[in-house]
Amino acid sequence: MKKIKFPTAQTILIIIAAAVAQLTWLVPAGAYDSLTYNKETNTFTRKSLDATTTLPATQASLNELNVKIPLEKFTSGDIWKPIGIPNSYKQLTPKPQGFAAFIKSPIKGIIEAADIIFLVLFIGGLIGIMNITGAFEAGIAWLAKALKGNEYWLIIAVTFLIAIGGTTFGLAEETIAFYPILIPIFLAAKYDAMVPLACIYLGSSIGTTFSTTNPFSAIIASDAAGINWTTGLTGRFIMLVLGTLICIIYILRYAQRVKKDPSRSIIFSQKEEIESHFGSNTHSHTVLTSKLRLILFVFAMCFVVMIYGVSQLDWWFLEMTTVFFVGAVLIGIIANVNEYRFVDTFVKGASELLGVALIIGIARGITVLMNDGMISDTMLYYASNLTNGMNKGLFINAMLFIYSGLSFFVPSSSGMAVLTMPIMSPLADGVGIGREFVVNAYQYGMGLFAFINPTGLILASLAIVKVGYDKWLKFVMPLVIILTIFTMLALTVSVYL
Repeated sequence: MKKIKFPTAQTILIIIAAAVAQLTWLVPAGAYDSLTYNKETNTFTRKSLDATTTLPATQASLNELNVKIPLEKFTSGDIWKPIGIPNSYKQLTPKPQGFAAFIKSPIKGIIEAADIIFLVLFIGGLIGIMNITGAFEAGIAWLAKALKGNEYWLIIAVTFLIAIGGTTFGLAEETIAFYPILIPIFLAAKYDAMVPLACIYLGSSIGTTFSTTNPFSAIIASDAAGINWTTGLTGRFIMLVLGTLICIIYILRYAQRVKKDPSRSIIFSQKEEIESHFGSNTHSHTVLTSKLRLILFVFAMCFVVMIYGVSQLDWWFLEMTTVFFVGAVLIGIIANVNEYRFVDTFVKGASELLGVALIIGIARGITVLMNDGMISDTMLYYASNLTNGMNKGLFINAMLFIYSGLSFFVPSSSGMAVLTMPIMSPLADGVGIGREFVVNAYQYGMGLFAFINPTGLILASLAIVKVGYDKWLKFVMPLVIILTIFTMLALTVSVYL
């Protein structure tokens, strides 16, 4: 009997999109009214489906709407997205998404996700240009020789640094660029491709789970909850340190097992295919010349400039994509690549990541179906009602799992914060705990589910590494269980202290 293969990432997302389309026929449509601050006119706009009204931008207006957020959070620009207004939910005329909407959703998603898709394609082009220079291979050969016997420091350094990026400025989508670079290095160190995948993805996930200064989760959620973002910061920092340590130990144990016996790798059957794809055995004797060192420096500076721009200059996908394009051109000039070969190589490199770009677009299409079917707010409404009458410990753990569930439908951390915090955070008042605990539950719940969330970044990351979702689940589920138990215990203890 022929062995049944696990479906591709694209097929998994199409199946999920079909299920979400079905949900729009079963779950009532509904929406909360939204409130937006207009800087030019210094007014609030309250928007519902049947009416739009303008209100003076005063604390009295916010109090009247039961929005427990200081006015300065809006006027200072800390909250720039529309927020949900508590107790304003109402059921609406159903908008079930039929077959036509279902088949259009991937296309709509690709159009909506064009910014990140172009970033991925331009990264592919840059990697293509780097590959023909021989700089990667020379650098990898040098690094493998320098780290001989101490390769485990790669795991510690990469996971730790990416976790720092995740917790400080929300390093997430940007990590897509790191896979093609780091995988050959880890393969040269005699690890399998699961190890660099884990270092990058788990590092980013644990960092964003326990965000400290991340403006897209910790800060915006605290603002939307009406508290200072430093409230609860110490607890989140302790969780970050312990969570990162757990992840590093988990990856190290797996990596050492694979290094001693490659047949114990979860992806051992793909060993030759992956090594061939990432060229881990080619150009191993290439000398690291001064020209190649300069090329590697320019390449590394692309990431330094990108990280600085995102964290300090409010850059986003347009600017990041421009940095990688300029980097590719500079490297082409240094390596003396002629115009025809440059264009041909850049296009071929971009095409290597086209499958990843499509996965990102199809995943965004699921969100399109949810929004068009108007069931996201209904899910939030029922979730907020689940916690009535609970004690502190049960409440905070219920919030953890509610946010995990909601993140399947709203994988954007900033989108989740402004949508839910004005509605969820006041529930803490009734239970007798600080609103920072709801902020923590939101971060931890979204972050833990991000380890396996098919509507998030994991399927796109797996597509780059050529690893199946089933293999990833086999690798990561024990860690998810460990971290979930650890987080539940920490949250329970914290609300009673």
